[in-house]
Amino acid sequence: MEDVLVAEWSGLKHVKVREHVRSLVTGSAPGTAAPSERELVSMFGVARMTVRQALDALVAEGLLERIPGRGTFVARPRRGITRISGFTEEMTRRGLLAESQTLLARREQAGPGVARALNLTEGDAVIHWRRLRRADASPMCIEDAYLNEILLPGFLQSGMPTSLYDALGSRGLRPTWAEDSVTADRLTDEEALLLEVDVDAVALRHSRRALSGEKTVEVSRSVYRADRFTLWVQLGQEG
Repeated sequence: MEDVLVAEWSGLKHVKVREHVRSLVTGSAPGTAAPSERELVSMFGVARMTVRQALDALVAEGLLERIPGRGTFVARPRRGITRISGFTEEMTRRGLLAESQTLLARREQAGPGVARALNLTEGDAVIHWRRLRRADASPMCIEDAYLNEILLPGFLQSGMPTSLYDALGSRGLRPTWAEDSVTADRLTDEEALLLEVDVDAVALRHSRRALSGEKTVEVSRSVYRADRFTLWVQLGQEG
């Protein structure tokens, strides 16, 4: 059954590279070197970005880890519930340098969808923060975050933080759980321009409702370049 599933995905170049690397390193001792990006580019005749996407997926999965200045190696097994992370933490975990450019940061009136998600009344004040997020200097996603202004007094006046989740954490509001949804879609002209891809490129739209305890602290809508980003989710149970 597993071979059938892999075959169904084999049309994607990065999946072929990923599964090849997985077959090589599965069962290897932690610290064993994985094939280098250069080796994989030569072997499969694909772009370096395709190889990087394949390795990123295995790093995010926890099978591999990157050690700056040395290379990519089989990771030590990790257990436990995955911590809710924002873009900066996620890119760092994948061995990429995260950068952000604020496109918009202002106080707005909540529309019906945002108000419902934040447990507010339509028209209540919210903070709308829109950013272009980059990884290793290349556009990765556009993120629109909506925040409950009542929970974050002075947020816009104190200077926009590097990490939203760190800023929420400093106020005792770091998200402890979240509801996410992901869909595939086409980009708009504006999105394609910002992400530096063709307008007909496929994208991943990621929506999140993040809560700290019982308080909804963030609602976000992000659009990711599907050629650069693979979403990984850990599932299972203890015992």
